[in-house]
Amino acid sequence: MSSPQPYHDVRPSPIAGTWYPAHPGHLANSVDTYIQQAELPAIDGRVVGILAPHAGHRYSGPVAGHAYKALQGLMVDVVALIGPSHRRYPSPVLTSGHEAYETPLGRVPLDRAILETLNGQVPLDTVREDSEHSLEIELPFLQRALGDFRLVPLAMIDQSLPMAERLGAALADVLRDQQALLVASSDLSHFFPQAIAHQLDQKVLDAVAAYDPAGVIEAEEYGQKLACGHGAIATVMIAARALGADASIIVRHATSGDVTRDYAQVVGYASAVFYQRSRPAH
Repeated sequence: MSSPQPYHDVRPSPIAGTWYPAHPGHLANSVDTYIQQAELPAIDGRVVGILAPHAGHRYSGPVAGHAYKALQGLMVDVVALIGPSHRRYPSPVLTSGHEAYETPLGRVPLDRAILETLNGQVPLDTVREDSEHSLEIELPFLQRALGDFRLVPLAMIDQSLPMAERLGAALADVLRDQQALLVASSDLSHFFPQAIAHQLDQKVLDAVAAYDPAGVIEAEEYGQKLACGHGAIATVMIAARALGADASIIVRHATSGDVTRDYAQVVGYASAVFYQRSRPAH
């Protein structure tokens, strides 16, 4: 569990008790259950990054658990967590102006040194007491999977391919000498019938599985709003590749309908792992 001190300027959680349990014990137990129940294919290599969904834990937790199960045994000092901003700001990329995030499981400190270095390459705007859920929703999973770590939280306004390439290259540069993990936070298609959602989601999943970050952006530009964090996914893929990742694998795909049994309008969720193969591909 993250240390509760000595951070004083802490971002309070706006979603604990609604998007996930507010009681520490209940939250820990639910996250642990999602991770324990996940079944993964063999991943023969070093995990560099993951993709996980960011809906309320009740809906996307079973899918997210598959991404975080891949982190078991991983030693990580710093996590670069990239998601979309669901609110508009006049800057291309946002980060927190606080010293730490708070969840019921404890406080997660920001890595100010890395953020300052990163800001020299990609202009970052800071926000305080924001209501963005796409980053915070991942933190309880990271806390249970990793224990203590420092956080580099980034919410993208500009999710274009040029920004993904710029931010991905900058992240690789500042994380190269760190024990680091990259996390992309994104849901997939929104509010289509189940059968159509599967077809639309597959466009993004195919690009992720092919390790094609430009294809992830192109799928979104297809016009169907296929992934709210398309730029975040592409950014993580680009940064992970620069840090050695040469393969990706989709470890779980489902929809909100698989939980609610209401298939009329669903939201798609996926988990994926970006890794460096132990043996070169032939």
